[in-house]
Parts: sequence; C-alpha cells; structure tokens
Amino acid sequence: MDAIDVGILSILPPLIAIILALVTKEVISSLLIGILSGTLIYSVNTGGGFMGFFDSTLTLMLDKMGDNASIILFLAFLGALVAIVTKAGGSRAYGAWAAKKVKNRSGALYATSALGVLIFVDDYFNCLTVGTVMRPVTDKFKVSRAKLAYIIDSTAAPVCIIAPISSWAASVISQMEGTGLNGMQAFVQSIPYNLYALLSIAMVFALTALKKDFGPMAKHENAADKSFAAKAVAEDDFAAVKPSDRGRVIDLVLPVVALIVICVLSMLYVGGYFDGGMTLAEGFGETDAGVALALGGFLTLILTFLFLVPRKVLRFRDFMESIGVGIKAMVPAFIILVLAWTISGVCRDLLNTGEYVGGLVESSNMPVAVIPAIVFAVACFLSFSTGTSWGTFGILIPIVAVICQSAAPDLMIISLAATLAGAVFGDHCSPISDTTILSSTGAGCDHMTHVSTQIPYSITVAACCFVGYIVAGFTRNVFVTLLASAALLAVTLFVLCGKFKKTAEVKK
Repeated sequence: MDAIDVGILSILPPLIAIILALVTKEVISSLLIGILSGTLIYSVNTGGGFMGFFDSTLTLMLDKMGDNASIILFLAFLGALVAIVTKAGGSRAYGAWAAKKVKNRSGALYATSALGVLIFVDDYFNCLTVGTVMRPVTDKFKVSRAKLAYIIDSTAAPVCIIAPISSWAASVISQMEGTGLNGMQAFVQSIPYNLYALLSIAMVFALTALKKDFGPMAKHENAADKSFAAKAVAEDDFAAVKPSDRGRVIDLVLPVVALIVICVLSMLYVGGYFDGGMTLAEGFGETDAGVALALGGFLTLILTFLFLVPRKVLRFRDFMESIGVGIKAMVPAFIILVLAWTISGVCRDLLNTGEYVGGLVESSNMPVAVIPAIVFAVACFLSFSTGTSWGTFGILIPIVAVICQSAAPDLMIISLAATLAGAVFGDHCSPISDTTILSSTGAGCDHMTHVSTQIPYSITVAACCFVGYIVAGFTRNVFVTLLASAALLAVTLFVLCGKFKKTAEVKK
C-alpha cells in the first residue's frame, strides 16, 4: 500500500483516537475507531471500496504485528520472568528486605526514581522491571498506583533519550547520519538541550522533595489508604501467583541483573560488535533493539530456570505453569500495543500525517530565533497524536536539518534536541503511546487513570520547555537555557503545589 496525500484529513484518525480515549476512558475501542477512520479515508481516496477498507485495515495490522514480533516476544518473556520470580518468592523477599531498608514514603519514592534512572538500556525493559520490583515497596507505604506509573513513565523514555548507550540512542544516531552530522557527536551535543527529558526527571525528584502533588494525582494520592492499597494488590495481574516460602532476595536480584547484562551483550552481539572492526558506540548503533531484547529475555529465562529449579526453589511444573500465567498477564498490553502500532502505521504509512505537519513547519517562514520552540511544539503535537516518538523524530529530523542548514546553521543542534524533546513528550503522555501503556501495565494501574493523572504534569514540563527553547533560540547558550528552564519549572511547581487545595501531603 502506497501512502497518499489527503491534507488536513491526515490528522483526523489520531485526533479521534485521543479524544475518544480521554472522554470514554477506554483505550481499545478508541484506538480501533481511530484506525478504522484512517483506513476508511484511505480506501475512499484510493477507490478501494468496501472490501478495500477491511483489506487495508487487516493488512496494516498484520504488517505491524510482523514488524514488531520481536517486541511481543520480549514482553512475553518478561511477563513470564515476572511470574516466575513472583512464584519463587523473590519479589516478596525483596519487598520485605526493601521495607526494612526504606523507612518512609519519601524513601520509597526516591528508591523507585533512582531505579528508573539506572535502567537506561531500553524503555520497555525499564517500565516493566521497575514496576515489578518496586510495587511491593510502594504499596507498603501507600503510594498510589497512579503515582508509581508516573514515576516509571518519567524515568523511562526521558532517561533513554539522554543515554548514549540505549536502544533510543541507536535509533536517533542512525537517523542523524543522514543530516551530514556525525550521529554520535550530534546526539551527545543535543543532550544538554533536551529540556523535556531533563526537566521531567528533575520534576520527579522535586515533587518527592516537596512532598506534594497537584491536580488529579493529588486525589489519587489522598485516596491511597489501606483499603486502596489492598484493592490495588488484589487487581494485580500477577496476584493469583502464590509465592514460594523458599524465595530469597537473590532470587529476584540475580534474574533482574542477568536480564540487564544479557540484554546489553545481546545488543552488541546483534549489532556485530563481537565480530570486530567497530567501536562500542557503533555496535549499539547497528543493533536491532527488538531482536536483541527478545534474545536477552529468552536467555535470561534459561538462566533463571538453571538457578531456581536445581535448588528446588521451584518445581519444574511450577516453573512452566508460571510461564503461562506471565504471558497471559501481558495479553492486554499486547492488544493495546498492536493497535497503537497500527494507528501509527495509518498516520505514517497510509496518510502521510508527519509529512503534512512537517510541511506546514517548513513553509511557515517563521523567525529564525523561534525555530527551536516551534519545532518542539510541532514534535509534541505529532508525537502525542501518533503515540510514537521514534516515528516523530524519524519524520522531523530530516526536515529540521534542511531548515537549519539553509536558515540557521548555528541552531542545528538546538533544533534537533527540540525535535527529540518534543518526540519524548508524546511518548511520555499520549494515551496511545506504547511506553505509556507499558508504564501503566508495569505499575498495575488502570491505563486511563495513568494518562489523566500524568497529563497535567507533562503539560507543565512542556510549557516550561517551550519557554526554554525561546531562550535557547535567542541566546544560543546552554547554561542560560538550562538555568532559565529549571528556574521556571521550580517557580511553577511552588505555585501549583501551593495553589491546589487537594494537594497530597506525604504520609509519615
């Protein structure tokens, strides 16, 4: 199927999906209607007729499932690993140990945030691992699942996009090569200007330090009493797994550490690093993150089997049964992810949504100094509408490079950073973003609850970033930009946390 130009109609499918998701609080039907509206527009404009409408829908969905089969495999392996570790008693043992070390609610929030920052290899891995490991601890100290999902989401994509060794960096670097820049060098130079990523991480720690929340999140934090915590645990997909009383902390720590190490080595292996003749950065740059993560997950399952079963922490039968339980728990995430990938395909592969929005930017004749701010705003809109950051910077990086090369070469790095920052915004908070979906899954939180409580925080950061990019466009100075953006966020948080009456205070 070839993409067609339908003008302003190209933004209709993502808008329908997002509006319906926010209004109905039901993401699957919203995504389906958005997909069908897009394929209907495509079929009408290509003369496909009634059968062409259904054919293009199913063909696109199957293509996206095939293209992302490695990610589905990785999530299945990770779900199985979570169930196995839970069944072995490793999660319970770690929770009991962490509860002794973490003395209060602030400690639980700081520990969760720190773990999220440390797991920077891949956002999918980050979302599910941090949620699995920290849920017992945050539940004990009555942290709402909505707050846990927010912390996970804010330390997943934002961390990956500023880590030179990550699946995200590999994708960005490969696309920057076509701009005439050195991919790795340009990526590293863009990090200080990636305001959304930096301020999102800073806001997580700032809210913990202030011991306050605002907006819908405050209501969920105030409701996080004993009955709420018990309900949250009861609704956990893995709650049906009865843990073994033989589990120890090492039965959780070893599988998690092994998964990190093996996934990193798998990325290098798939990228051809061990064949020789390339640098470490090139090894990560040439890798296929999905295949590497699937390989890493599979090898970790084998290692976990050899670690648990011979020691009789788990019987062979219990180990195999846990695999089925874990995969079953991931099915809702599979469904939503496939639909999210499909609507992204509708926008990118059928209706040229990105090219339409990018063309508006290119033909707008905007003042040079505001290019970074405008690029950031467009990237925010595009990523939020399509639910994909990789697709967003894949579409906008070439356009931004052309604009800057001809109009403002000295703004190239700043504008590229603004592109990445805006792309992360959508990945962070769009209801159809795979990372947003996995964050709610990892936290055991209702997906639309996570979206509605996180959006005010995301918009707050994005507004500060927009001003920051105006400052960057006029000053071209990274220190002035960072100082102005951080100061604006600090003032905004103090005002918002003091203004809202239903502010959640940290419980002692």
